[in-house]
Amino acid sequence: MNKLKLSVIIPSYYDPSLNKTVEDILKHSGLQNDELEIIVVCDGYYWQNPVDDSRVKVLHLGANRGMRDAINAGVSIARGEYLMRTDEHCSFAKGFDKEIIDNMEDNWIVTPTRYELDPIRWKRMGIPPVNFTKLVIQNVSDKVQKFTAVPWKERDEEMKDVMIAETMGMQGSCWFMKKSWWEKVIVELDTETYGSLIQDSTEMIFKTWQSGGKMMLNKNTWHAHRHRKFGRTHNHGTKENPAKEDFGYTQAIKIWNDYYQNTIRPKWKI
Repeated sequence: MNKLKLSVIIPSYYDPSLNKTVEDILKHSGLQNDELEIIVVCDGYYWQNPVDDSRVKVLHLGANRGMRDAINAGVSIARGEYLMRTDEHCSFAKGFDKEIIDNMEDNWIVTPTRYELDPIRWKRMGIPPVNFTKLVIQNVSDKVQKFTAVPWKERDEEMKDVMIAETMGMQGSCWFMKKSWWEKVIVELDTETYGSLIQDSTEMIFKTWQSGGKMMLNKNTWHAHRHRKFGRTHNHGTKENPAKEDFGYTQAIKIWNDYYQNTIRPKWKI
């Protein structure tokens, strides 16, 4: 019988924090050894000093294909009952994975509370965490708009004593879902429509809502994501695979705006 509970997918591109992230997951996981696998997807490069642990698998892509395809590739070989996706520069609370898996439904996407991480000191920064977020449309330029998740202070106050509740959005740096939900509803992240790098959270959340699922927040645990002042590697494209952000943003608005305006906003009254 397959005991594997969780497959952690880490899309990676030359990030100096990769080893620390993998080690942090191994150290703080609440699962038994045979219940966890970590799949590091090396997106067009080779991991020079991989973490030596039987739970860590490495998938090398022959060329830089972008974050969306890297996630798809990792999910395609995942054997766990549940999926977790995280950025390669995150730390985690003790028992974070077991807390979320033990308290989620089959049709949920779940994200934990998010703190900001100082990757040099490898500590949470003294910045208030992000809990509930609302999905809004922001202007990127005079001609381009995008869906983005912004802190939702009103809901933070309304739900301050509720530890697991529905939210509207997430950053995308850490999420969980049942693998069967991915296979039924997400299927794969669409790189042809959205490009290779962005709006993956938007696509997953809208697909989940349309299929009767929920986007959830679990405040009983947390992850800390590298603060933007320390820079990024994978998220903004590469020399081999430059980001086409305007294209991805425009496509997401084109596909989902009517559903957002006529179904989602009335439900949330935002």
